[in-house]
Amino acid sequence: MSKVILTGDRPTGKLHIGHYVGSLRRRVELQNSGEFDDIFIMIADAQALTDNAENPEKVRQNIIEVALDYLAVGLDPAKSTLFVQSQIPELTELSFYYMNLVTVARLQRNPTVKSEIQMRDFKASIPVGFFTYPISQAADITAFKATTVPVGEDQEPMIEQCREIVHKFNSIYGEALVEPKILLPDNKACLRLPGTDGQAKMSKSIGNCIYLSESPESIKKKVMSMFTDPNHLRVEDPGEVENNPVFIYLTAFARDEHFAEFAPDYANLDEMKAHYQRGGLGDVKVKKFLNNVLQAELEPIRKRREEFQKDIPYVYDVLKKGSEVAEERAAQTLSDVKKAMKIDYFSDEELIAMQSAKYQENND
Repeated sequence: MSKVILTGDRPTGKLHIGHYVGSLRRRVELQNSGEFDDIFIMIADAQALTDNAENPEKVRQNIIEVALDYLAVGLDPAKSTLFVQSQIPELTELSFYYMNLVTVARLQRNPTVKSEIQMRDFKASIPVGFFTYPISQAADITAFKATTVPVGEDQEPMIEQCREIVHKFNSIYGEALVEPKILLPDNKACLRLPGTDGQAKMSKSIGNCIYLSESPESIKKKVMSMFTDPNHLRVEDPGEVENNPVFIYLTAFARDEHFAEFAPDYANLDEMKAHYQRGGLGDVKVKKFLNNVLQAELEPIRKRREEFQKDIPYVYDVLKKGSEVAEERAAQTLSDVKKAMKIDYFSDEELIAMQSAKYQENND
């Protein structure tokens, strides 16, 4: 069996470092590993429209922002298929068939759906498209017969529901779909990078994000104003590192070579943490180090993005060609699904011959 990856992002704006450590950096590593036969990376604009139906221009404008960030971090169109969800009509048809395999009660129990509904304060006014997101996502994954789905831990319930749909479909209709496996970040700090204000999640609306394309000055300003340990009032006070956003960011980004360049007093992050915990290390010094680390990591990404911004028609052409490749693959899966469900009436020559023979016999 081929090893296939499917992953992607909703086009809600420019991508931030939470996206980077949670998925983008790993995607580039997987892309360049040579371990996978195909890698499909989707800009999920149709999903974004489920709670932005009255503001399609917002989604439309953000397509290019996500595509630029994809290319800037190192996703290569020669190695990965970058495509736009809405340009693959087969995904909608697959979703329709899968709806018959899932109950309303099961969707209501999905922790990710419940959390997202609460976060958006939908109450009883939940768009049906948003409510059925797990079904749509199952269509996205199975359309490309993905074996691996790299996501954050908050998406585990979605992948589990996809696996349930695959299992039920195959048990009823035969083995037409592939059951995917989830691939979580191997660095625990990357599972859920908190906002700069210490909130549990980065949010564009709150303004607690650091974007991949952010200017050096803006990055420094945000880092230096970051939330830390509220009890670490003086340099000599012992500090907490476990729930301290600055140290969570360092765990996600800092490498030993960063210490050699920017903080030679320490061999690695463990030594810096130990010093902070016993007291004698101030927040300003730690934040300055984090700023240097982030600047080193984000500068090449920002510069690549600036180069791609000079040729926007090329970026759209990448998405167009990728969408054509993706549609061809999804069409094959849809054909397999319709054959398994016995609704391939016009291509089933055996069915046509059987019915013809039956009525010919009756006429005789």
